Amino acid sequence: MSLFPDPRHARGDIIAIGEDLSPDTLRDAYRHGIFPWPHDELPLPWFSPRRRAVVFFDELHVGRSLSRTAKRSSFRFTFDRAFDAVIRACASVPRPEGEGTWIEPEIIRAYTWLHGEGDAHSVEVWDGQELVGGVYGVDAGGVFTGESMFHLRSDASKLALLQLIEHLRSRGSTWLDCQIMTPHMRALGAREIARAHFLDLLAEAQRRALPLF
Repeated sequence: MSLFPDPRHARGDIIAIGEDLSPDTLRDAYRHGIFPWPHDELPLPWFSPRRRAVVFFDELHVGRSLSRTAKRSSFRFTFDRAFDAVIRACASVPRPEGEGTWIEPEIIRAYTWLHGEGDAHSVEVWDGQELVGGVYGVDAGGVFTGESMFHLRSDASKLALLQLIEHLRSRGSTWLDCQIMTPHMRALGAREIARAHFLDLLAEAQRRALPLF
């Protein structure tokens, strides 16, 4: 039995309120299509959006410029080599749209703990020995839920995402959970689906029990 109410019966996007960020709570949440999203001056809300952003890999759009960059790039990519550095960079790197400010110290501690449990993962982008981009997220039992990304070099975060998608494809996965639509994800071919459809897809993927990492 889940620690959370069934999102299918929720009227809004917020499913619950609570400050428990233990690995068991986070694991239970993600496997039921729920994630925490801190908001200033509010108790920690847990979301399952009525409109969920996803990328189906057969709908992925890679523009000409990004495709050329991917072919010419000398970046090196790794998985789970520097999770702590990636999440801290996602929290601290300034962004015009203001993303990243919700990744507060308690979130960093919680997801680093979850990473130690084997449920949270990162992709790192290296220019020589310098970490210049990355993405982190959670394996929700056979579906990867992206949380945040950063870049210090042009297109580094996009290339990290493409590397992640190729990895997931190699493991048999066919789609990626983006949670909330952003212009960046829309440009790559993401689209919104109804919450009920998302939960059906999540349950189907969990029945397949794909080992993503």
